[in-house]
Amino acid sequence: MSETQILILDGGLGTSLEDKYGLKFTQSTPLWSSHPLVDGQRDVLLACQQDFGRVPVDILLSATYQVSVEAFARTKTPQHPDGISRDDMPVYLEDAVAIAEQAKQPTASIALSLGPYGACMVPSQEYSGRYDAAHDSEEALHRWHRDRLEVFAKVRQLSARTEYVAFETVPRADEIRAIRRLFRRSEQLSVCIVDNIPGSTVDELVEASFDESQSEARPWAIGINCTKLDKLEALVELYEAAVARLISNGKLQSWPALALYPDGTKGEVYNTETKVWEVVTPQDSQSMA
Repeated sequence: MSETQILILDGGLGTSLEDKYGLKFTQSTPLWSSHPLVDGQRDVLLACQQDFGRVPVDILLSATYQVSVEAFARTKTPQHPDGISRDDMPVYLEDAVAIAEQAKQPTASIALSLGPYGACMVPSQEYSGRYDAAHDSEEALHRWHRDRLEVFAKVRQLSARTEYVAFETVPRADEIRAIRRLFRRSEQLSVCIVDNIPGSTVDELVEASFDESQSEARPWAIGINCTKLDKLEALVELYEAAVARLISNGKLQSWPALALYPDGTKGEVYNTETKVWEVVTPQDSQSMA
């Protein structure tokens, strides 16, 4: 057996921009950690990503998680008082990749960070998977992700500059299948899933990610993000068992890599409406149950 390779990935860009650099994200900044690209704070974003680069991390995520045509259209700036059009997006996406290139160490790689459709809803729904009727099917989600990737395709030599494509916090099995259908090559693709998806089992999510009868593009890695540290061990065991069943059933030929980046919180919960981490009291937990 070959030695297991461990790579260090960055994470928490938006939180770091708020905590260390004083940025604030609200409903008026729908691009979230991509907002510095459009409001003249490119240097702040570079400084924050350089913090990760100096760790150093082996893989640096681009500041593009919440990028979408809709989020750009809702972003008002002095240069674009009516919102930023689809045609104007590529110059900012080019900046995002260029900043990551500047921030990383020479031996590190860049992962193009892409959130699910739910991350672009208001309020965001990547933790619930409760999508609007217009995006509540595999075909609709396939069209939405394809449309967004067509904008990214206008970035200069994007595939050569980014070694991985990281879809993060994907909450639904049909969305995973929709994403896989967009790719012919599997060596770049990874999927990270939240842990508390209503109506989906780990087996369903893993099968959607890796069943080779559904798509030739098999992610090189699957992972769990935006979850609590104390949940990881049990979740990893569930994912391991699900992958083992796919292999034993002949639906998967080899083991994928495992990507983990949980919340670095001490019990706080992210409020998707206020975009603030909040302490949840026992009383709050009972009311949410």
